[in-house]
Amino acid sequence: MNRNLFSKELKNYRISFILWLAAITLLISGTLSVYRTFFDNQSKVMGMLNLIPKGALQFKGISNISDLLSVLGFYAANNVIYMMVLGSIFSIVLSSNILLKEEYNKTAEYLLTRPLTRSGIFFSKLAVIVVYVFMLNLVTAWVGYFVMELVKNGPVNFNSFLVLSLYTFLLNLLFGALGLFLSTLVKRPKSITTFCIGLVLVFYFIYTFSKITERYSGIGYISPFRFVNLDVISEDYALNPWNLLYFAGLSLVLTGLSYRVYNRKDIYL
Repeated sequence: MNRNLFSKELKNYRISFILWLAAITLLISGTLSVYRTFFDNQSKVMGMLNLIPKGALQFKGISNISDLLSVLGFYAANNVIYMMVLGSIFSIVLSSNILLKEEYNKTAEYLLTRPLTRSGIFFSKLAVIVVYVFMLNLVTAWVGYFVMELVKNGPVNFNSFLVLSLYTFLLNLLFGALGLFLSTLVKRPKSITTFCIGLVLVFYFIYTFSKITERYSGIGYISPFRFVNLDVISEDYALNPWNLLYFAGLSLVLTGLSYRVYNRKDIYL
């Protein structure tokens, strides 16, 4: 890994990172801030929620309405959209552009003529992806827990919160690895941002569709979202070793394939 390139790429993406971080933390804080009002008026709110089709609630990540009475359950239901979907979009957009931009911005020639190997370039940019995805998850998780402590009406299970946060981080990392892999497959220098955003949304749609329709529940396994356990209210809620293996193994495989393809592909100068 080249430290100078690593530092340069961190600076190049810092504004984008700050904007994404600010948007997600504001959404999390704003949503959690209404929890106390929600809880104090639970009879009215629950009555309204019962009028909403079950499928619409499941699309939001709510499988059991009563879970929303717990601040951690309330957080988890909203975390699906804010960190799992938006965080994954941030991860895949960052990773799909960080290598490709050298080609479509026509800076690859300058970079590759410097005393840098392709391995050095790849791992420097990979480190930027990991750092920013980790920082996004760390800060948003801290903000979420801090606000939950302010509005809670009972104790928050910290272990369950950590497990949910780890699931979210692993999901974001997987989409980061997927974006990196897809960028190495592009034959012509062009941005694939729109395609990658659409891919995240398609995977999320498949996941929610599999939950809404029992007949097609099996197709949910196509989506990485299926391997995130959101049942934080359960007493035996914990990190599933098979799910951990799925996220870690697939991320490593995609990263390894990306490295192999990048070292062999023709770079458009």
